Amino acid sequence: MKDTEDNMSATVESIEKNIATLKIEISPEEYSKAVKKSYDKNKKRFSVPGFRKGKVPKQVIESYYGKNVFMEDAIDFVFAPAYTSALEETEIKPVTRPDLENIEKISEEEGATFIVKVGVKPEIKLGDYKGAEVDSLEAEITDEEIVAELAKMQDQNARLVTLEAGEVKDGATVTIDYEGFLNDEPFIGGKDTDYDLVIGSGTFIPGFEEQLIGAKIGEEATVNVTFPDEYHAENLKGQAVVFKVAVKGIKEKELPELDDDFAKDTSEFDTLDELKADVAARLKDAKTAELRKAAEITAVNFAVENAEIDVPYLMIEEEVDNNLQNFESQMKQQGISLDDYFKYTNVNREDFRNNLKEDAERNIKTELILSKIGEMEALEATEEEVDEEIKVFADAYGHDFEEYKKGLQERMLDYIKANIIRRKTVEMLVDAATTKISE
Repeated sequence: MKDTEDNMSATVESIEKNIATLKIEISPEEYSKAVKKSYDKNKKRFSVPGFRKGKVPKQVIESYYGKNVFMEDAIDFVFAPAYTSALEETEIKPVTRPDLENIEKISEEEGATFIVKVGVKPEIKLGDYKGAEVDSLEAEITDEEIVAELAKMQDQNARLVTLEAGEVKDGATVTIDYEGFLNDEPFIGGKDTDYDLVIGSGTFIPGFEEQLIGAKIGEEATVNVTFPDEYHAENLKGQAVVFKVAVKGIKEKELPELDDDFAKDTSEFDTLDELKADVAARLKDAKTAELRKAAEITAVNFAVENAEIDVPYLMIEEEVDNNLQNFESQMKQQGISLDDYFKYTNVNREDFRNNLKEDAERNIKTELILSKIGEMEALEATEEEVDEEIKVFADAYGHDFEEYKKGLQERMLDYIKANIIRRKTVEMLVDAATTKISE
């Protein structure tokens, strides 16, 4: 803003719990300019008898629609540059968006006075961050785990055999017609025909599938169940109902033999022994990754719990807003609005937000503390590491590496470097941990 001393002044009223309160005063001349811009932007929207649209004088519109008719846009025009100048003048380094808490006065005669709160970076006092106790990272695979994995492969490659006669067993696929009755009356959504139900899958409400075990093809079974209290249909919550179920067909899985032919048919290997060795290696890799992840969580938690930090509430609110926005996007992808989700789960927006705050504060603390540890350990992202990370992004978007790198903004480069340093910090914490001695 030009001529800052005449047009705007800013003072720091207080800094408490890492929240700075700024008082920003705008001169009458500067606010009048903002009102004029608002008038120029909106004048074509107003109709006043005796004037052509877009030609109504500002004073006439204000007398007809109210003195503050242009105030909202005027604030938008004047606030952003005034806030930027206020930060420069007060040397406040914000870590949150500004929260316009109050407008003490606003008019073309008096100018405007804004009371703004903004979060500032909290001071971090690190405690011991090396020496966390973690479980051994050496993964051990048992014969039972290998057998279980091979059994999964058998199940995935099983074929369904239609029975000519027989009774329903656990794991069978049963073709049924069914109709449900509440107080001897059919209810909406309780009827279907030729439905293929896998017994034991938990597809239907508790108790339904188990009561079909033992029923024979061509028979009709009576199933008595009670809908859960949290069931989505209001008229069925906690209600005892009766289903009439006709068993029309039964299919059972036929598992392939575990032999060399199985290995050839289901993998790149020629023998069952080779397949078993590959299964063992894959299980070990997966378990090693799980152990590493668990060790990272333990090591990071150790560092966070030993540090002292007072996170400004505005940072927490912003994190909650971001998390809520991400959750809403996920729900929309599933065809569910946030309001419908709250309705189905019987949760209101305020309670949902409050439930997000603890995790939000924890996430902020974790990231700030890891960043501080990275600084203390003088960890850096090398040019080669940055290029490797950029290549991952370029490949993901199908772009040429050099062209993609040239087009990267400084903010994205900073993000990539911060991610690399964060990863190095976590690796350092795990490497500095001690392994628990097994009893």
